[in-house]
Amino acid sequence: MLKNGTSRGIKFSMAGVIVTLGIVFGDIGTSPLYVVKATIREGFPIEENFILGVLSCVIWTLTIQTTIKYVLITLRADNKGEGGIFSLFALLRKSKRWIFIFAIAGGSLLLADGIITPAITVVSSIEGLRIINPEIRVIPIVIAILTFLFMIQQFGTNYVGKFFGPLMAIWFIMLAILGLFEIQESLVVLKSFNPYYAIHLLAQYPGAILLLGAVFLCTTGAEALYMDLGHCGLKNIRITWTFVKTALILNYLGQGAWVLSHSNEITELSNPFYTIMPEWFLPFGIAIATIAAIIASQAIISGSYTLISEAISLNFWPRIKIKYPTLEKGQMYISSINWFLYISCMIVVLIFRESENMEAAYGLSITITMIITTLLMVSYLSMKRTSRFIIAFFVLTYLVIEGSFLYANLHKFTQGGWFTILVGSLLSFIMLSWYYGRKIINRYLRFLPIKQYYDIIKDLHSDKSIPKTATNLAFLTKANRLTDIESKVINSMLNTQPKRADHYWIIHVDIKDEPHRMEYQVTELMPGILTRVDFFLGFKVEPRIYSMFKQVTHEMAKMGEIDLLSEYPSLRKHNVLTDFRFIIIDRLHTSDLEFKPAEKLILNFYFFLMKISLSDVKSLGFDTSTVHIEQIPLTFESSAYFKLKRKE
Repeated sequence: MLKNGTSRGIKFSMAGVIVTLGIVFGDIGTSPLYVVKATIREGFPIEENFILGVLSCVIWTLTIQTTIKYVLITLRADNKGEGGIFSLFALLRKSKRWIFIFAIAGGSLLLADGIITPAITVVSSIEGLRIINPEIRVIPIVIAILTFLFMIQQFGTNYVGKFFGPLMAIWFIMLAILGLFEIQESLVVLKSFNPYYAIHLLAQYPGAILLLGAVFLCTTGAEALYMDLGHCGLKNIRITWTFVKTALILNYLGQGAWVLSHSNEITELSNPFYTIMPEWFLPFGIAIATIAAIIASQAIISGSYTLISEAISLNFWPRIKIKYPTLEKGQMYISSINWFLYISCMIVVLIFRESENMEAAYGLSITITMIITTLLMVSYLSMKRTSRFIIAFFVLTYLVIEGSFLYANLHKFTQGGWFTILVGSLLSFIMLSWYYGRKIINRYLRFLPIKQYYDIIKDLHSDKSIPKTATNLAFLTKANRLTDIESKVINSMLNTQPKRADHYWIIHVDIKDEPHRMEYQVTELMPGILTRVDFFLGFKVEPRIYSMFKQVTHEMAKMGEIDLLSEYPSLRKHNVLTDFRFIIIDRLHTSDLEFKPAEKLILNFYFFLMKISLSDVKSLGFDTSTVHIEQIPLTFESSAYFKLKRKE
């Protein structure tokens, strides 16, 4: 049997904690680079109540949004140990079929956020060099770093990844120590743990609610944290978060203390993250910040690959080439996505140039994704029969909080928020077109009872007057039920150049909601003549059907169920293996059917995507020399009647 794996069994360990630091917390862990800097540039008076209010908002955002919603509640909504918006969708799609719209929107916006993350983190870290030399050109350095980062993706990052955890541990220890030293100079910042100051800020300062757009940047990595659940495990993430959150809050408090003590020295170039560093430590601090930015970028790039691979399995994205450059679990490389992210990052860097400008673009898309996750969690909690009072309290609390963040971020739409919404909309259009395109085409599938063809298949198998196509002839089918067969398969077997074979195989692939399921089932429909093999694969499993089918036939041969030696005497005496031929049938769009304008637009785009995506042959890992592709019109099953007159 094909092995069935799951990441649910990941246990807490010190090694797991170190790995978690490197994989999970890169995005949220680099937020101190720009959060406080963004808040003090909003034009509000730099005074004690204001700074205490900002720090209180940050502390309670990390507590309510990241700790309670994600670390304590959402991480429990795992799919066999896997997390993320698509895993949550897979849990819910059987009971809530309409929920795919939210999954597509959330996944698209999460990918769009992945474009901004590398740009803003690397730019923010390199901008620290301006403290040493105000004339330094930041953009060429950023472009060089990002170019190098995206170029090395094709070689795999498992060796580099081993160093991510220790380096991020150094980063968080540095954040904590720098914050602690600065807090000693102004202990008043400890008052910010009192939520009164956050409420006072929003109530007493006109327009202060717009500050939430900058405050929200402190929690942008929470959604990515959920997506990485399967890599690290629930306990490792929860325990590590305690250390990470402590380091983050200490650093934020230290930056706030510096701002209070040096309010008269703040300029447009001031970034409290760097100004709290001793002058002698600044070069080392910038270097460590740059490394942390690269690690954060690497995590979001790898996460984007995972997101796209899940989207392909869930039929949200066209089939594209996925490479596995190393043996490391979950390690993959998608060239088209890699270079799409790279070009998009370059556009972001060249358009916005300063991290201050990128802050406006950063946050809007992820705010919407978090709201979508809240709505999906309501469905999940309902499915788990949670108390209606608890569900109502949950949805009311987080829609108010996230709605406030969304309101604040929408005010920055024209300043840069438009970019991620534009990219997210484009990605959503691709996903919806692919999803609905398949739905439209599937309307024209016709399934027939296979039993009624047993006698015909038996006679065809024995008819020596028909040239033998292959010893073993295999067809792919979409028929879920064992009793059914697609009409196009029967048509190919009997009508489109009748195909005689010694043994016929029907192969069916069923993508299941369990992420890592790998099972198969063999059904003898006609002993010695017709066999059906069903593969049950999780949505995180690469469907390498050709290799899997070979494994199945070899296991059947070992059990004496089939004979894999060639049927030809001249080859059999030399122990040459039997031959297989696979038939794959594609449907083509024709003008025979009239569609609604929206359906026509979707279908045209769907078939365009089909042309530029991988064929079934490549995506299922078939040896092209063993495959025959047949194309039939989408209207093949049409029973249209034409009033034609015969001319005498």
